Amino acid sequence: MNTRNYQKELEGVINGLEDRVPSLLLHACCAPCSSYVLEYLSAWFDITVFYYNPNITEEKEYRHRAEEEKRLIREMPLSRPVRFLEGPYEPERFLKEAAGLEGEKEGGRRCEKCFRLRLDKTAETAAKGGFDYFTTTLTISPLKNAALLNTIGEETAWIYGVRFLPSDFKKKNGYQRSIVLSKEYGLYRQDYCGCVFSRRAGKGE
Repeated sequence: MNTRNYQKELEGVINGLEDRVPSLLLHACCAPCSSYVLEYLSAWFDITVFYYNPNITEEKEYRHRAEEEKRLIREMPLSRPVRFLEGPYEPERFLKEAAGLEGEKEGGRRCEKCFRLRLDKTAETAAKGGFDYFTTTLTISPLKNAALLNTIGEETAWIYGVRFLPSDFKKKNGYQRSIVLSKEYGLYRQDYCGCVFSRRAGKGE
């Protein structure tokens, strides 16, 4: 059983920063999940939001979420300016990874493949861009396995030689705060994670 407290680990990293402001590549799944994370982390990190979500298999939906992410960054007052970096839109990569797992329940092996695909690209991009850390907003969702996401993050960090910032953003009422911020900024809140399979199941971020 995993007994690690990823929120405490994150706080430990922050407490060790002293006067440094390290660069962070923040993988973002959508604007609502990003809202609290940006509010929280912008006080400590120089953030670039990395929008890489090939699991969103309908291009219209993908573009809508990308534009909402950019609008949030423009409109939300944050401790430091936040940049936006959009990765390639390649749903064919996700569908290839999901092949044979179409019937899996949400949270199962298909989702693990999806997490690995997105975090691998984020780690690779962070390493190439010389970022100090990378992490993902995905741990804010009550529907996502934070321990699994952190494990994958640490594995990809080792592969690419870049540090992964541990997180469980749903802690400290993070998820509830994201709901409040989403209402405040009128953010589009989708009712499924992104892929055609989660849409059929009606599972949100």
